[in-house]
Amino acid sequence: MKIPADLKYTKDHEWVLIEGEIATIGITDFAQGELGDIVYVDVDTVEESVDKNAVFGTVEAVKTVSDLFMPLTGEVVEFNDILGDNPSKINSDPYGDGWIIKVKIADLSQVEDLLDAQAYSELIGG
Repeated sequence: MKIPADLKYTKDHEWVLIEGEIATIGITDFAQGELGDIVYVDVDTVEESVDKNAVFGTVEAVKTVSDLFMPLTGEVVEFNDILGDNPSKINSDPYGDGWIIKVKIADLSQVEDLLDAQAYSELIGG
């Protein structure tokens, strides 16, 4: 199971790539493995400000639907359109083409609350 060292993580199994004031967010390899085959991604918060820990969308797998929680307060500026036609990209490439949203971060100090790769690995029993 991959846990890239250059990313930040949440206890809800989202990963976060910080590039200036933009955060790219997806779900971790662990999360997609637990969910199974992902068949649909629903994000209806594009162009909206979403508070940290609020739900910004859902991921639907064959057997379950899982909420997606915002790791940082900010405005959702982009949804990964690839996922509309090919939601299984999250299964095959969770840290690459399977990213879900990009967010303009409202409060950069919140980045300090995220887990590093080692802390996330410990969280999931790695």
